[in-house]
Amino acid sequence: MRPLLLLLTLLLPLTGQENWPAFRGADSRGISENPGLPDTWSSTENVAWKTDISGRGWSSPIAWGNRVFLTTVVNLGDTESPKKGLYFGGNRPETPETIHLWRVLCLDLDSGKILWDKEIHRGKPKSSIHLKNSYASETPVTDGKLVYCYFGGLGLYALDFEGELSWSREVPAYKTRYGWGTASSPVLHKDRLYLVNDNEQESSLLALQKETGKEIWKTPRQEKSNWANPYIWQNEQRTEIVVPGSGRTCSYDLDGKEIWSLKGMSSITIATPYSHAGLLYLSSGYVGDKSRPLYAIRPGAEGDISVSSKNTSNKYIAWSNWKAAPYNPSTLLYQDQLYILLDRGYLSAVDPKTGAEIYAKQRLPGSTGFTASPWAYQGKIFCFNEDGGTNVCKAGKDFELLHTNQLAEDDMGMSTPALAGSSLIIRTSARIYCIRK
Repeated sequence: MRPLLLLLTLLLPLTGQENWPAFRGADSRGISENPGLPDTWSSTENVAWKTDISGRGWSSPIAWGNRVFLTTVVNLGDTESPKKGLYFGGNRPETPETIHLWRVLCLDLDSGKILWDKEIHRGKPKSSIHLKNSYASETPVTDGKLVYCYFGGLGLYALDFEGELSWSREVPAYKTRYGWGTASSPVLHKDRLYLVNDNEQESSLLALQKETGKEIWKTPRQEKSNWANPYIWQNEQRTEIVVPGSGRTCSYDLDGKEIWSLKGMSSITIATPYSHAGLLYLSSGYVGDKSRPLYAIRPGAEGDISVSSKNTSNKYIAWSNWKAAPYNPSTLLYQDQLYILLDRGYLSAVDPKTGAEIYAKQRLPGSTGFTASPWAYQGKIFCFNEDGGTNVCKAGKDFELLHTNQLAEDDMGMSTPALAGSSLIIRTSARIYCIRK
């Protein structure tokens, strides 16, 4: 029995990475320990399969077992193609008059074959979106039984693994800031599904029974439009729901009651929080603001825990850096270093316990911009840019660019990949790739 138990123990870290059920994985950190994942690829090298996907969607793929799920929305009229990189002029405040198809797809992880393609709604959009947004920007989440898909301004849909609709719930379309649309993904915890809907009219945090879609509670929020995912923080003292916001970031208990709040974010909040070794990491870095804070927060907070730029810590804030945070990408904590990928193509690293600089901003070559969040495995940091290239850097105290993996010219990249077992699943504007040794 002892050799068998030892073998099972050794296999646990690998089998724990076989499924990738949500944005950046089960723990929202974008890390795998699977030794079979590849570190070099192109549009042909180490490509197990690639499947063209119609429509537009910046939601990340997720995977469970041998199935890959993703969402897309097809415009039956003309769709304007976005430019790459950061720029002004992407506002499109008029709601399209053309018919759109909202769809959920399931692909076979081994072959890339589309197992089913479920159209869950057909009609005209009820709201506008930014040129670089999509009507399918929210990443689905799964518990291995149902796949929960949220389309902002339309609703929530729970489908089984054969594509049959289990339940649905309409979510009204509200005005968003500048008409940019929505992006916050639902999250699962035990028997509940949580959804943040921050907008200019009626912001809320909603808790539903995951099996039926029945409302458990709905908490109004003071915040206006935000695009960040909520995070379920299970710390040594309690479980709480952390909801980033531009005016205030708030944490709620599992009954929807506010526990603590924090002012001092940038004017646009997008990045997903996560936790490690007893600290919660929170960032908000709109490029047009002077204040682009990154926080490390201790458990047990109550009330207003805001800190000023002159006083960078207090009882519950271990440290903060007011000029460090990225705009679109979430930060990455890997092997006791916190990596910061800026949208304009710079990578830096700090000590996650103290915030002290390990190395300053280093330029990543060959891209107009970065929107996807970085990920890590095998002692390497991967940064996927909008031009379809991935800069591969060595993890460690010194910056070292190892190489760059380039996809095809039409592979604009804004979606964060999934790490399913020994497969790297990359979604681009044109298709989805399974990268495998």
